[in-house]
Amino acid sequence: MRLGSYFDQHVPAAITRASRLRGVDVLAARDDKHDRAGDNELLERATELKRILFTQDEDLPALAHQYQLEGQLFAGVVYSHQLRVSVGRCVNDLKSSPKRLSQMKCSIAWNSCRFKCAPGAATSER
Repeated sequence: MRLGSYFDQHVPAAITRASRLRGVDVLAARDDKHDRAGDNELLERATELKRILFTQDEDLPALAHQYQLEGQLFAGVVYSHQLRVSVGRCVNDLKSSPKRLSQMKCSIAWNSCRFKCAPGAATSER
C-alpha cells in the first residue's frame, strides 16, 4: 500500500511544489486549513487521513517517539532538517519514502532518508 504525504506548516512551499511536480501525493496542512494546528493535532490529522506526516519541526520526531512508547498508532513521521538537506535531495527522498515507510515495522523516519527508528523506539506492525 502506498501512503500519501501530509506536509506540515514548517515545510517550505518550494519542497511542496517540487514534490507535487515529481508525482508525490501531497496534502499540505495549509491547504487543509490546519496551518496553525499544534503538533498533536497535525499528527492526529495525518493519521486520520492515512497520510505520513512530513515535517521539518524538530519537536515532531520526539512526539512520534512518545506516541510509540504509549502504544498510540499513527501513520508515520518523516523528519528532515531545515538546513542540512537540499530541496532536490528532500524531494527525491520523499518520492520513495511513502512506499518504503509503509513496508517498515517502524513509524519514524529521518530524512535525508536513512529510515530508522528513533533510539529506543518501540516497533510494531502497522
